[in-house]
Amino acid sequence: MEYNTQKKRLILPEYGRNIQNMVDYALSIEDKEERTKAAYAIVSVMGNLNPHLRDVQDFKHKLWDHLAILSDGKMEIETPYPLPEYEKLHAKPEPIPYPNKKIKFKHYGKTIQDFIDKISEIEDEESRTEYIRLIASHMKIAYCQWNNTSVEDKQILKDLQKMTDFQIDKDLKLSESRPNNTNRKNNRNNRRNDKNPRFNKRNKKN
Repeated sequence: MEYNTQKKRLILPEYGRNIQNMVDYALSIEDKEERTKAAYAIVSVMGNLNPHLRDVQDFKHKLWDHLAILSDGKMEIETPYPLPEYEKLHAKPEPIPYPNKKIKFKHYGKTIQDFIDKISEIEDEESRTEYIRLIASHMKIAYCQWNNTSVEDKQILKDLQKMTDFQIDKDLKLSESRPNNTNRKNNRNNRRNDKNPRFNKRNKKN
């Protein structure tokens, strides 16, 4: 009994041993015209193995590319699509450069650090302050995601100063004070009640 591990390695295992054997047989055909007919038949069988992908764009093109891969780029036939260059298929991709810039607080991320580096480019004081407040808002979100706790403006400002080498005013208010909407609602209701005669009569009785 012969095990699969003792047989020739499959280049694209998803197509199985039978498709690989058909490709190997097609490579042994000397007549180019007959070899091309065999290639078309193999591509048809490969398409039947994945009927759900027939409506996918460039599906046929991919099948011919896979046929070229299965044949190790040795299939010399007339094809409806240009076959990929076999050398490029096995070429190693260029390494992606890894950013070497150090981040003082990793839980804030590199994007926040990039935002902070842009602060010095803003000349208008008001725009600069609003920009810092926007950064602080994002820092709060990042802080809470990592620590699962709330954070005060003091802590964010302290981290901001360290990340900017203490170029930010330590007394800067990160959040503007807003008027109390509850008091405003109560005042509005009182004015309405004063104008209501029923309400005034009820108060006089009491």
